[in-house]
Amino acid sequence: MIDSNAVIDYLSGQLPKSGMSFMNTIINDTPIISIMTQIEVLGFNNPAEIEALLNEFIDASLVIPLNDDIVKATIEIRKRNKIKTPDAIIAATAIVLGYPLITRNTSDFKKLGGLKIIEPWSI
Repeated sequence: MIDSNAVIDYLSGQLPKSGMSFMNTIINDTPIISIMTQIEVLGFNNPAEIEALLNEFIDASLVIPLNDDIVKATIEIRKRNKIKTPDAIIAATAIVLGYPLITRNTSDFKKLGGLKIIEPWSI
């Protein structure tokens, strides 16, 4: 599962060469993102060219919607950790589905049990 910052940094070419190579393998398959990542990525006023690129990426992705299990896991994460709700939703989605989370935001996510983190900036 790909976090919002990883989507943005990948599409803007801001990852190191090894990170871009890693992400290419993920993106060439069907990218998987949380509905919260979709909201975060598309939630800015961007120039039309960038907006088109972001929408193209989202359209090619498998977007995981909220369901009861993800909502319950989000609530438990929020009760046990000081973490923003959007990050809790993304983490809960990855945990419930058993996916690793590709992110730069390791400080917020590393304290959550049951979540494997992949940081393409340090690959």
